[in-house]
Amino acid sequence: MNPELETKRLKIIPLTYEQLDLYVQTNYILEEQFNLTKAKREIPPELIAALNKDILPAVADDKKNYLFFTLWIIIDKVLNQMVADICFKGEPNDKGEVEIGYGTYDAFKGKGYMTEAIEAIANWAFRQPNIKSIIAETQQTNLASHRVLVKNNFKLFNKADEMIWWKLEQYPR
Repeated sequence: MNPELETKRLKIIPLTYEQLDLYVQTNYILEEQFNLTKAKREIPPELIAALNKDILPAVADDKKNYLFFTLWIIIDKVLNQMVADICFKGEPNDKGEVEIGYGTYDAFKGKGYMTEAIEAIANWAFRQPNIKSIIAETQQTNLASHRVLVKNNFKLFNKADEMIWWKLEQYPR
């Protein structure tokens, strides 16, 4: 069964293969399937490449837990619109690390959606077996993303060239 995460303002829903296919089409059929208000949604070229090369094939592979490969859409419950998405970049590695990637649609940036969504996805992830930490990679110039991660207690652990890597260790139980 698909988990659906919920926060005060948001619903966070992992997409099935069929729903991912609709997401890529950007023709509002996905929004219609979820009975959502249509909002302008542009998919960055790097996400389109990742969807075609990595995400869709991994979600189609029944030997993999698709929840760690698919996009999770982030919906504002009051607006009834998709405002952002988030994903894991694969299943946990041998060290119990998973990496996340995320993006907020331009019209919804600066409203705290991603801070709230990362907290929810981290709480879900740490309830899964074998996950000890969550990694996020940002560009050094992406100060908004840095703030989101710091608000969620991620710690900077590596820098190279234009990139910074952040880590959130499992919450004490």
